[in-house]
Amino acid sequence: MELQTIENAFKDLQDRICKALEISDKKGKFIEDKWEHHSGGGGRTRLIQEGNILEKGGVNFSSVSGPVHERLLQQLNLDPGADLQFNATGVSIVMHPNSPMVPIIHMNVRYFQINNGISWFGGGIDLTPHYVLQEDAVFFHKTMKSACDRHDPVYYPKFKSWADEYFYLPHREETRGVGGIFFDYLKPENGKTKEELFDFVLDVGNQFAPVYTALMEKHREDPYTGVEKAWQYLRRGRYVEFNLVWDRGTKFGLETSGRTESILMSLPPQANWAYDYKPEEGSPEAATLALLKKGIEWV
Repeated sequence: MELQTIENAFKDLQDRICKALEISDKKGKFIEDKWEHHSGGGGRTRLIQEGNILEKGGVNFSSVSGPVHERLLQQLNLDPGADLQFNATGVSIVMHPNSPMVPIIHMNVRYFQINNGISWFGGGIDLTPHYVLQEDAVFFHKTMKSACDRHDPVYYPKFKSWADEYFYLPHREETRGVGGIFFDYLKPENGKTKEELFDFVLDVGNQFAPVYTALMEKHREDPYTGVEKAWQYLRRGRYVEFNLVWDRGTKFGLETSGRTESILMSLPPQANWAYDYKPEEGSPEAATLALLKKGIEWV
C-alpha cells in the first residue's frame, strides 16, 4: 500500500467530515489554512468558529516528512545515532460546542513510516460530555464497538481499556470523559495485512461525522443557564490540563518543532479554573464527576 493512497484517503475523510459538520451546524463555515512543514510536507488546517452549535473546532490533515527525532528513536529503541527519515500523515479533530449540553469530541487517525521498513497505524476517538448522559455514552460506545467488531472481536475491549488508561488525569483521579477507543503501533502482524489495518482505521474515521452530528442535533435546543455554562468552562479547564500536561501527541509535536497553531487547535476558546471547586452533593455536576471513572462498561 502506497503512502499516497493513504494520504488521499485521509484528505477525502477530512473533506467529508467538514461538509457534514457544516450541514449540521447550519451557520459555521470552515476556513482553510494551508501550511508547509520545515522539514518537508505540510497540511491543511481547517477551523470553524462562531457557528450555531460549534463555538470552535478544527479538522486537520497533515502529511509531513523529515529526519526521525531523537525522542522517537528512544521510544522505538533504535540506535540514537541512526540517520533515518520518516513520513507521517493523518487527520486530527477536536470540537468545542457553544452549549454545555453538547459534548466535546476528539478523533485522530494516523499513519507513520520510517525508511528502515517500520510502519504503523494509530488513532482513537473519545467523547467528553460536560454532563454525562448514560444514553449518549451507550450510543457512542455501541457505535465504536460495532466498528471494531467488523474487523476483530478483540479490538473493542482492548482499545476501550487503552482509552480509559490514556484519557485519564492522574492528578485529578478522573477520566477526561466517557472514553472511547485508543490504539497505537498497529502493524501488519498476527495475520493482519496493512490493507486490513487501514480498512479498520478508515472505518473508525468514518464513524465521526454520523456520531457527532447525531449528538449535535439531539442537544442543539436543550436549555441551559449560567450554572451549566460555568460548569462547561470548568470542564474545558480539565480538557486543557490533559492536552498540555498528559497528551503524548501534543507534547511530542511541541518538543519536535511541529506547527504550533495546528497542535494547539485542540484548546477551547475559553476555560476556567476555580480553586478547590467541589460540586454540591446531589447536583448534576456531582453526578457527572461520579461517572468520570475508568472501567465503566457502557455496553
